[in-house]
Amino acid sequence: MYLEILTPEKKVFQGDVVLATFPGADGSFQIMDNHAPLISLLKEGIVEYKSKEVHETITITGGVVEVLANKVILLADGIAA
Repeated sequence: MYLEILTPEKKVFQGDVVLATFPGADGSFQIMDNHAPLISLLKEGIVEYKSKEVHETITITGGVVEVLANKVILLADGIAA
């Protein structure tokens, strides 16, 4: 699936991943290939994504994630230092 992570200032990541984990408002959740359509608010916490080459984590200050047709777009309020 394709993941884009965006903040108001810049594009943080774009590329194919096999798994992504998000800090949902009601708890952490994972997205994998062919996930059902979804829109969710995110709280401050760790976003983790894995591809065949990369396993990365970033801490966001909140945001929104949309999942549709194997494309995941994370609109983060900001990236915590």
